[in-house]
Amino acid sequence: MKIPLPKQNKDGSYTFVAGMAIDADGANGHDGSGRAAYGPNGTNPLDYLANAGHKGNWWGIVTQNGGLVIQNSSDPAEGYYISTTSYQRKEFQKTDPDRYLDSAIERFIVIPNHWRKLARGVVLGCRATVRDSQTGLEFECIVGDFGPQNHLGEASMALAEAFGINADPKCGGVEAKRFTYTFFPDSTLSGYELQPMNANA
Repeated sequence: MKIPLPKQNKDGSYTFVAGMAIDADGANGHDGSGRAAYGPNGTNPLDYLANAGHKGNWWGIVTQNGGLVIQNSSDPAEGYYISTTSYQRKEFQKTDPDRYLDSAIERFIVIPNHWRKLARGVVLGCRATVRDSQTGLEFECIVGDFGPQNHLGEASMALAEAFGINADPKCGGVEAKRFTYTFFPDSTLSGYELQPMNANA
């Protein structure tokens, strides 16, 4: 069942409350670990391959000519697959790990993919804030990825680490609905840009 878009606030933003699952997508070794979100047998990926899709429908890994693209010796995580995010830096090729947000070093949130069409304004790349009601901590980030229509509350590894919670994509996160997420369409942060729906076509 699709999660409905929250009511728009007077300032044009949207707010929802949820737990925090960990999204590894885009983690391609830029943190110096030499590991990426996903990898073939014999590697030690950050997350389960099933979270990137399946044969014939890979949504979290770069594919080319029907095959999964593996990072080479000049890439940050040689031997691992190139993981993707909805946000893409168009100055880099689709087979370049630098094209995507790296979950291990960049703070971003994930929202249901249908909200991109329902919200007023450009959502991908827009500024967001997340506040922890338990600690009072609040951080700025961007909307960097889209997820399932029936799931709410997901953040990059880097954002989870900022809050001091377990950022392991396989066993981390917080189920309790203690985080308040707000995103601001048509507004972004320095170093990022708004990406309309056809930006990465």
